[in-house]
Amino acid sequence: MDTLTGLLDGPKARGAFVLRSVLSTPWALRIEDRAPLSLITMLDGEAWILPDGGQPVLVRPGDLALLRGPESYTLADDLRTEPEIVIGPGQICSKDGVSVATSMALGVRTWGETRPGDERPSVMLTGTYLAEHEIGRRLLSHLPTLLLRPAGADTTEDTLVRLLATEVTRAEPGQEVVLDRLLDLLVVGVLRGWLAAPDTGAPGWLRAQADDVVGPALRLLHDDPARPWTVAALAAEVGVSRAGLARRFSTLVGEPPMAYLANWRLAVAADLLRDPGLTVAAVARRVGYGDAFALSTAFKRVRGLTPQEHRRSAASADGPAVDGPVAGGPATGEAARHTPAGDAVAGEAAEGAPGQPPVRPGPATVVLAAG
Repeated sequence: MDTLTGLLDGPKARGAFVLRSVLSTPWALRIEDRAPLSLITMLDGEAWILPDGGQPVLVRPGDLALLRGPESYTLADDLRTEPEIVIGPGQICSKDGVSVATSMALGVRTWGETRPGDERPSVMLTGTYLAEHEIGRRLLSHLPTLLLRPAGADTTEDTLVRLLATEVTRAEPGQEVVLDRLLDLLVVGVLRGWLAAPDTGAPGWLRAQADDVVGPALRLLHDDPARPWTVAALAAEVGVSRAGLARRFSTLVGEPPMAYLANWRLAVAADLLRDPGLTVAAVARRVGYGDAFALSTAFKRVRGLTPQEHRRSAASADGPAVDGPVAGGPATGEAARHTPAGDAVAGEAAEGAPGQPPVRPGPATVVLAAG
């Protein structure tokens, strides 16, 4: 399993907010929903994205814009148009403080405001992840605020956009699952383009998967996090010396192997804890901790809350949104020192390494080149 697959295979959209917006010019929306990740594409017309504190970016039909939250931004047909509609947390939509979810509903997952005689209103698709899936925390922390993939950069994503445009207005059994998976595929496609493009600010620990030494080491850690790894055991598996692996891994990934493993185990544990059918002890065994107490100690020390507190918080965040969007518009060094027993060299390998990987956001905006 390569590094990106390991990060994206676990977290999947669960009842993501997917919406088709139809708007006559002039229009502008103020987005303050604090969502962790949103995808925007234009089907007809153009839109400006104005991130708070960032440079405006024009989105043309077929372009895919990926926005990392929780920062606010404005969507508008023109840079001079002032927003009147505000989208708040929970996708609550208001105008002058009054909800417009019902008055602006135009059908199944369709919302907006059109004026008589306007034959070519702007048509926009948005897909919003409502909760931060913990296993993707490392990835989210390194994404640029705005990532734009121009139309035509990949025919697969262009096809998926057309399919999403067709499926979003259908009210079939299981339709929410279909939309979730289409959204996931589009996001992964944009991220793959970001990782493959040169000079886009992608973090070294993701690019390192292409290295002939560190790549296999990362795959081993991702495939079997519960194994009592040591640097020596990992080096033997990839056929290099212990010192050589430790040095190369730290250079390319930004932290020693055992520090990376400790953080990865806790990230996997955080995602597994979302499953109410798994006990804390069962999660501990799956990620390489001897018992629930050992996992709880490390989890609390590194993440600031116990596994049970995280589980309750995640359950609350993943709960269904009020007045869902089906019928209308918007609804109203430390971790490594606490690795499991058997990681004999954890302390040595992580010496001087931070317990939690530092957040190093990429550039505010990255525009990928068309194919």
